[in-house]
Amino acid sequence: MIGSVESATHTSLGKLLAFLDRLESVNLWYRLIRVRDSVMVKVSVPGEMWEVEFFEDGHVEVERYVSTGSIEGEEAIDRLFDLYSD
Repeated sequence: MIGSVESATHTSLGKLLAFLDRLESVNLWYRLIRVRDSVMVKVSVPGEMWEVEFFEDGHVEVERYVSTGSIEGEEAIDRLFDLYSD
């Protein structure tokens, strides 16, 4: 179950809405994206990013990206483009 909201969370839409309500109640920034056959909620918190996907069949997948805490200078930009450009 997503959070402490128990009513109407048995449906996919209910789970999504309860999760969004919970995010808004603690003032966390999020963005909605349609991905594959799901709605993804991208959440940004200090040092982390969450990708929470809500699927039509009711299941939910959560992936967390956690920062290593290292900060690089401007020189990292060219290296990143070299790594991820065709």
